[in-house]
Amino acid sequence: MSDDHGRFIWYELMTSDTAAARKFYGEVVDWTFHDMPMPGMTYTVLQAGGRGIGGLMGIPADAAAMGVLPNWTGYVAVDDTDAAVAKVKALGGSVMREPTDIPTIGRFAVVADPAGAVIAIMTPAPMDSPPEPIAAGTPGSSAWRELYGADPKTGFDFYGDLFGWKRDEAMDMGPMGVYQLFSNQDGQVGGMMRKPDQVPVAAWAYYFQVGEIDAAADRVRNAGGQVLNGPMEVPGGGWIVQAMDPQGAMFALFGSKAA
Repeated sequence: MSDDHGRFIWYELMTSDTAAARKFYGEVVDWTFHDMPMPGMTYTVLQAGGRGIGGLMGIPADAAAMGVLPNWTGYVAVDDTDAAVAKVKALGGSVMREPTDIPTIGRFAVVADPAGAVIAIMTPAPMDSPPEPIAAGTPGSSAWRELYGADPKTGFDFYGDLFGWKRDEAMDMGPMGVYQLFSNQDGQVGGMMRKPDQVPVAAWAYYFQVGEIDAAADRVRNAGGQVLNGPMEVPGGGWIVQAMDPQGAMFALFGSKAA
């Protein structure tokens, strides 16, 4: 495996109103924006610390016709997208979008694990000078990834086999089951738990770094979003907010608490 196989490399928001989403996240998260005109659309790169961490685009017509709603999707690097898709199928997952080339960017596919949680995979195009990773804690950067899906006692195996992720600490949450942390080459990067009954479908959630968490929660509300949970303290001393943007996409924030 390469040094990047199994690493989260991108986060993408598909939304029903790109202008409104750009305004909302510009107020809530410390991102700057760079527009990339493309045939029939504009793709907006979300930047943290001067580097791209994700993208913003409208929901394509064919996806909207299939009932796709505003959502965030994470991309994980793989050495060979086609081989990874074949492995997804062999492991009991499904393919939502077959491997497709993006000129100069890479080859990607959209897949779902056996419980139905969707994630994207990509083999990036070779680069002469790959950018350095964004430093942990940079405002606007990705801070955590969380899966609400199958019981991690069995559900983890899909991701371990596909990406080479390793089980890390496991926390007993009582009636909610086990919260299984997982690691890749970047250390602890996320956690998995059995989907709570109130969550309608298995899904990934992505946490973005902010400063003071109460101020961030206020920004969500003032910009027209909803705070669904929190602010809540998590192990390690950080604080989180789980939220919904005005178009209905779920996201989360990670920050600190004022003294």
